[in-house]
Amino acid sequence: MAKIDKIKIEKAILLAPMEDVTDVSFRLVCKELGADIVYTEFVNAEGLVRNSEKTHKKLEIVEEERPVGIQIYGSSINSMIEAAKIAEKENPDLIDINAGCWVKNVVGHGAGAGLLKDPIYMQQLVKGVIDNVSLPVTVKTRLGLDDKNIIILEVAKRLEDIGVKALTVHCRTRVMGHKGDADWTWIPRVKEVVNIPVILNGNVLTAQDVKKAFDETNADGVMIARGAIGNPWIFKEAKELINEGKISTFIDEDLKIKTCLKHLKLAINVKGERRAVLEHRKYYSGYLKALPNVSVIRQLLMAVIEYSAVEDILLKYLEDLNSYKIAV
Repeated sequence: MAKIDKIKIEKAILLAPMEDVTDVSFRLVCKELGADIVYTEFVNAEGLVRNSEKTHKKLEIVEEERPVGIQIYGSSINSMIEAAKIAEKENPDLIDINAGCWVKNVVGHGAGAGLLKDPIYMQQLVKGVIDNVSLPVTVKTRLGLDDKNIIILEVAKRLEDIGVKALTVHCRTRVMGHKGDADWTWIPRVKEVVNIPVILNGNVLTAQDVKKAFDETNADGVMIARGAIGNPWIFKEAKELINEGKISTFIDEDLKIKTCLKHLKLAINVKGERRAVLEHRKYYSGYLKALPNVSVIRQLLMAVIEYSAVEDILLKYLEDLNSYKIAV
């Protein structure tokens, strides 16, 4: 049975940490729909050390979402150690170190995938965190900087040697970003050189992708990122497909709109109404994707700042859609 310390992760399906996406409200939605482990947005170590209120808010977790990990990123060993200590006080189930973010300004400061430039330093940084917290520490990384510098096997062994409890591999290089096909064939190779759980990430956009990833790679877990945005049912669908051989959940406009509203209510409980409604705008394109006349509805939603107005617009839209189906 694969475990991250005491957390069982056999055939686990995980929600990836995503900036401006995986706040507590979205994590709760995904958790309810079957995500086995969820993660905070990735948190800047320097921001935590400087006591930035905005950065610290990203650490907030609730009991209902467990097991939950806090992911931190940075390039300074001392700052990462201090940030990990701060994160530990929020009592997550694990701390994850981001060694995979490909964004230029992160990599340029030696953080994220920038750590792959120097595997020895990366090992020292991760060991510094492990030695200063009592929680299990995991790492999320990439295959390497580019296709001429794929060093994931070396990195995996170095991380296992210092006590990392699990490794998530985004099966692309840093220069690829989100482009091109992720090369899942590296997962079995990584599993051959380490005994810790290995989690696959990259190109997992549908429930069928999740099943295929498990079948082809024998990964201990599969992590979903962009595939969950606007389709949090992917976790439930994937489990139905794996366990029952078919997807029984039918995602119609009623389910899409009511889940969207539920998500917003959860956000309001955490953030307050005005902020939650404003920030929820980024989710509408996903929740309402492929529905008729959706551009008009989105314009209406972008103009309101109260939950009652959002609810009125969406429920009236749902009523119109149902009336159209009856008429047809």
